[in-house]
Amino acid sequence: MNQKDYNKQGILAVEIGALKLKNPVMTASGTFGYGDEYAPYVDLNRLGAIIVKGLSLKPRHGNPSPRIMETPAGMLNAIGLQNVGVKSFIKNKLPYLRQFDTAIIANVYGETIEEYLRVSEILTAAGGVHALEINVSCPNVKKGGVAFGTDPDMVAEVTMRVKGATDLPVIVKLSPNVTDIAVMAKAAEAAGADAVSLINTITGMSVDVEKKIPHLKNVTGGLSGPAIKPIALRMVWQVATQVNIPVIGVGGIMSAPDALEFLIVGARAIQVGTANFIDPRATMNIIEGIEAYMKRHHVFAMDDLVGSVRI
Repeated sequence: MNQKDYNKQGILAVEIGALKLKNPVMTASGTFGYGDEYAPYVDLNRLGAIIVKGLSLKPRHGNPSPRIMETPAGMLNAIGLQNVGVKSFIKNKLPYLRQFDTAIIANVYGETIEEYLRVSEILTAAGGVHALEINVSCPNVKKGGVAFGTDPDMVAEVTMRVKGATDLPVIVKLSPNVTDIAVMAKAAEAAGADAVSLINTITGMSVDVEKKIPHLKNVTGGLSGPAIKPIALRMVWQVATQVNIPVIGVGGIMSAPDALEFLIVGARAIQVGTANFIDPRATMNIIEGIEAYMKRHHVFAMDDLVGSVRI
């Protein structure tokens, strides 16, 4: 989208660094496939951005089933980052996405920094991708499986190295499974991140009491959905007050009021995840609801809404 098109978008238009969006509503990686799966239900041109399923250097089959479990007010998943691989994505998925006037953001992960760099380089060269979202919740196999996102030095190194490998905006997706998420956000900012998105899922577990075994074959999984929204909201507010780069809010957003809470505490954009499984049109309803709210309250620019919380 060029600047002229961006200026026509109206009150919902928002900037995430150099990334210009027609509205602040994105789809969360892993919950919207590669976009085409939702095309029968959603006008993809109306979305602010589509964040595709996480991409690795080679295809991954993911974890064995069962790998999804419904929980009170949420769900546990241990999909295991199943995906077609970055080269198959570019050949078979990206051509379809290029036809839409919507920002395409590729979620990237790797088990080593070299894998992050290679995937980022391949996506940058492909054309049609507008930004990269770096998933630092992945294990670093060279450091005993410690997740990149739990160590600020590792967050900084991944961010800095990826920034050196691409000219696309880089969004770092942060894990909530840390003592202080603001420390991680500041490490990403200092290393050159254009934005941070938070939160990723919270590690959880569920047990079948009759069989006395975990419901998930992987034992633990990532908890998402309304159950985590208050935690995500607190973390977004906390980070937004401590960094100068844009913050993207994720976690339990099911409705326009949910999205508005995140925007009001300081998020410049939001991602809709678990809600897509319940109502494929959730993103459309949220976009309409945000616009209706802004008009009702005589707010005519996102800058006047973002961070307007009164503490």
